[in-house]
Amino acid sequence: MLDENDVVIYESRDGVATITINRPKQMNSIDTAVEDRLAHAWRRFNASKEDRVAVLTGAGERAFSAGRDRNMTEPPDYRRFTPGAVIPVDKPIIAAVSGWVIGGAITLVQTADLCVAAEGTRFMFPESKVGFGGGMIASIAGRIPHKIAMELMLLGEEISVERAYDVGFVNRIVPVGQHLSVAQEMARRMTKNSPIVMRMFKRFVSDVLPRSAVEQSAIPMRELDVMSNSEDFQEGVAALREKRQPNFQDK
Repeated sequence: MLDENDVVIYESRDGVATITINRPKQMNSIDTAVEDRLAHAWRRFNASKEDRVAVLTGAGERAFSAGRDRNMTEPPDYRRFTPGAVIPVDKPIIAAVSGWVIGGAITLVQTADLCVAAEGTRFMFPESKVGFGGGMIASIAGRIPHKIAMELMLLGEEISVERAYDVGFVNRIVPVGQHLSVAQEMARRMTKNSPIVMRMFKRFVSDVLPRSAVEQSAIPMRELDVMSNSEDFQEGVAALREKRQPNFQDK
């Protein structure tokens, strides 16, 4: 059942999963609750037999996401809730963005396969100005020209949606308020394509895209995540607690 009060909303319709960061009053900033719910959403999408394409968006028009919630004392670990890092996702993802895309939120867009942006969207990675930052952003240099990537990271100044389009970070610029509907329509067209071939293409491309050191460190975390979310893990814990022989089912 859809819970409009959830910080991340998952809606499934006609083979398309729409995943919405739902904190519009906080510019969809990322706190621990968003981390957990996004991770859950990506696991759900990857396991779904019905949903073939995902659209990732933010509630409202002010921001796709402002990145880290300013009330957090520790920066988010984007490896844990960015698709393709700890959680493997081999289905297509479209980012539908408007307003501000700030800080680590850019990494969510860069790991999407396509991006639809509303007019007036602005991208900014201000970490060098505020004195903290993660390393996943480094792989953006494999997705847009190197010098533009370094400008984004070292200057910490905003880049317009037009420039993002010119350097290949955005696929479509659409009127304000239409970014989600356009992305969903693109996703619906993709659901008519071969899922096997789309997954194959995504894996092929993922294998040749450069990965930052932080992304590479997510590989062993991915295996640990699979283990800790398995039924066998729960069975092992229960057997230890109940002092009995575990009955593993390889699932």
